Amino acid sequence: MGSANTNANSNSSAYANAKANSNDNANAKANEITVPTNLCDEAGNLNQNSIGWAKTPLIGSNLSGSYLRKKRWNYWAVTTPDVLFSATISHLDYAAVMFVYILDLKTLRFFEKTELVPFGKGVHMPEKVNASLQYAGKNLMIGMEEKGAATEIKVECPNFSGKGVSLSANLMVHRPDGHESLNVVVPWSDKHFQYTSKQPTLPTEGEVRWGEDHYHFSKKEAFACLDFGRGKWPYSSTWNWASASGETGGHVVGLNFGGQWTDGTGQNENGIVVDGKLTKIHEDIVWKYDKTDFMKPWTLRSEKTDAVSLTFEPLFERTAATKAVVIQSEVHQMIGIFKGHVKTVDGKTIAIDSLLGWAEDHMARW
Repeated sequence: MGSANTNANSNSSAYANAKANSNDNANAKANEITVPTNLCDEAGNLNQNSIGWAKTPLIGSNLSGSYLRKKRWNYWAVTTPDVLFSATISHLDYAAVMFVYILDLKTLRFFEKTELVPFGKGVHMPEKVNASLQYAGKNLMIGMEEKGAATEIKVECPNFSGKGVSLSANLMVHRPDGHESLNVVVPWSDKHFQYTSKQPTLPTEGEVRWGEDHYHFSKKEAFACLDFGRGKWPYSSTWNWASASGETGGHVVGLNFGGQWTDGTGQNENGIVVDGKLTKIHEDIVWKYDKTDFMKPWTLRSEKTDAVSLTFEPLFERTAATKAVVIQSEVHQMIGIFKGHVKTVDGKTIAIDSLLGWAEDHMARW
């Protein structure tokens, strides 16, 4: 999931000031949020005090009103050297959309299952990041239950990728004490805005069964990423998102970079988590890739410094398209390998060698 490049930006001084601050690292540091803050004011508009970023999920996403513009999702993806598994519960106001997919990284065998509930009847999305939610449909069940410092993800789909080919998952995602994440409020205007909490490098254990194939997840080599999104959106949106988690060069490293959707807002969703500690990258990322052939290598570079210098080599292209009366979307999510380097806030260079993750190009009218 992700966000938007849109003409809905406000001309108000608050957004102009935020943009100016984001271009200066010293000033941008002042945008760090350190106390619990609500996303919206009493009228349902953007709370100006929520604009910024935080190392922990301090924002309460108290969305109300603005029917059809509210978008909420909890997207989980877990990677091991053998498999990528993902489960999502989302609510777009006029529909709830649930999807589960799995990619065997050795054989590149892939399948995806989607279920839609008109108007999202019976699907309730919590305001807080670390809160339980569940979808129980006739053909698909997804549970995301909070258990202290962990999230239990359960999926049951009796007819997943063909007659009699079922999928089941039982995974426990752990949040180590003191583990930091990337939390950002992005303002397009006082009526259109997004809160995103990106949480990579969460150690995970458990099992996924896909037909006759059983995949075992151990905390030493399996890492989950949560993409939690809550916001009020303009109709047309485009974005890039890249994420990766794993061990490289003696460190556990998580990457999160965005593009397009934050342009002109004064905020971005760029950051790295190294051994559980966040480095917020205030520079924008320059993305280069070939839209006529997404399987060609991509490059991601920080705009002004060498804080981020990465090449992404795709292994598999996941495509998904929706063409309906009110919903049109197209995503090219490339699963592959990151190589290069990133720098922490204290200037330490972290070499990235074969870090598994994804990079995507997404357009939506929703």
